[in-house]
Amino acid sequence: MSRGARHTRRDLAKLAAAGLFAGRGVMAWGATARPGVVGTAKLAAEGLDRPAARRAVELSVQRALGVERAAAGLATLFSPSDTVGIKLSCLGAPRLSPRVELVEALVDLLAEAGVARARILVFERSSRELERAGFQIRRSGSPYLCHGTDNQYDGEPSTSGSIGSCFAREVSTTCTALISFGVVKDHDLAGVSAGLKNWYGVIHNPNKYHGTNCNPYVADVFRHPYLAGKHRLTILDGVEAQCQGGPAYYPGGTFPLATVAASADPVAADLWAWQVIDAERVRRGLPTLAADGRAPAFIATAAGYGLGVGDPALLKVVAG
Repeated sequence: MSRGARHTRRDLAKLAAAGLFAGRGVMAWGATARPGVVGTAKLAAEGLDRPAARRAVELSVQRALGVERAAAGLATLFSPSDTVGIKLSCLGAPRLSPRVELVEALVDLLAEAGVARARILVFERSSRELERAGFQIRRSGSPYLCHGTDNQYDGEPSTSGSIGSCFAREVSTTCTALISFGVVKDHDLAGVSAGLKNWYGVIHNPNKYHGTNCNPYVADVFRHPYLAGKHRLTILDGVEAQCQGGPAYYPGGTFPLATVAASADPVAADLWAWQVIDAERVRRGLPTLAADGRAPAFIATAAGYGLGVGDPALLKVVAG
């Protein structure tokens, strides 16, 4: 457990039961995790259909993990006994949320990796947001579970560094392994809202943690063992990205990136998103995020906590 993270006895009992303190450190780095590596795959210009979505997710995961088969790589990160939670970022629905086709491609790959479909949960803050993004609410049955946390938080808060929050039961209790499925977009305060800030959606009081460019709060939320101890993968939907006007959907700030990215390193994934956003801002004649006073400083903070790679010199993008 990282310094500065403090937990109640109830927290510790839950974490011990989940095996999160069994010598695994802050991040559960596996043999295929490859810190600092982001795998990307381009989408064809003719649009996103299910075969194209499958190819893009599969290729990005293969390149991120350095494997020949995506399902085989996922099998090194997830076990059949896991309950896998896929946290979506649906604030920008319907144009700037993870596409149903991409999410369902990931679900299919997890099933091929040995995770039972009844143990795969796609979730967001609210069922309403999921429905707006095109998802069907499903609390039982196939092909996967899908619903909002819908204000079902732990009864007592726990702390991690500078934050004190009640966490959604999906991350504190239900799920044993987690995936952040975000989008590539800017944020008016944090600078970047991609994979890490997505987890603000599992605490009851995110409004308290937006000062000082959301730093160190984004990193402190994520380093809680409910998250960092269970996190395995980040997927970013870059079909359409946004470089200005975020975090809500702003059509004047969007651009067709036509890319899916994957990484077992959550910090590197956000670093990649920052570079993509800044490149588009420069192309448009806009100031970089740093020059605009909203550099995502939480990326360096998260790297300093040992949560991943935040040094651009150590970032490796595998694009095929």
